[in-house]
Amino acid sequence: MTREQIRQRVLEVGIVPVIRASSARKAIAAAEAVCAGGIPILEVTMTVPGAFEAIKELTKTWGREILIGAGTVLDAQTARRCLEAGATFLVTPGFKLETVKFANDHGMVILAGALTPTEIITAWEAGSDFVKVFPCSSVGGASYIKALKAPLPQIPLVPTGGVNLNTAADFIRNGSAALGIGGELVLASALDSGNTAEISELAKKYVAIVQQARQGEQVPAIVAGK
Repeated sequence: MTREQIRQRVLEVGIVPVIRASSARKAIAAAEAVCAGGIPILEVTMTVPGAFEAIKELTKTWGREILIGAGTVLDAQTARRCLEAGATFLVTPGFKLETVKFANDHGMVILAGALTPTEIITAWEAGSDFVKVFPCSSVGGASYIKALKAPLPQIPLVPTGGVNLNTAADFIRNGSAALGIGGELVLASALDSGNTAEISELAKKYVAIVQQARQGEQVPAIVAGK
């Protein structure tokens, strides 16, 4: 896929699952569960032991069907290894110019992390495709996104941290381009028990919430409250 096609897929789906797991095997299981739930995008974080191997395996098996990205990318050297492993997009917890430049030079989509308005503008002007607002829950959650979008409507923001079934709709209504969802979707307990169907069911709920919120529909309490 081209860089523009990847951007559009992220916007269309509206969810970037953040996979943190205690092993590459569990990360792959989480990825498969998320995809089974209707989310054809995933971010394997560099905190996963064997993360590069997991990305390689997922790319080999699912690369034609889903977007496979790398998260918690802290520098350009790591970004290069992610690219070599098959990742098509990068996600960073904070802004680092060299990492954004690497992504731009190699045609990779990047969601650079930022928090303050100054950081967000800097990341956007440096060439980030999306700006990951992290940790969003610590500075107001959905209301913070709304406040940012008033002066910065042109910047596609992806809040991460504090996004769950109760808050997802508000994040979308307040202007989020997509949602970064980690432990509230990729449940560690489900991975430990092997009950990954629980993750698939959660994925379906998040997909429904995003669609309903974008269409201006009321999100049923039975969905948002569980």
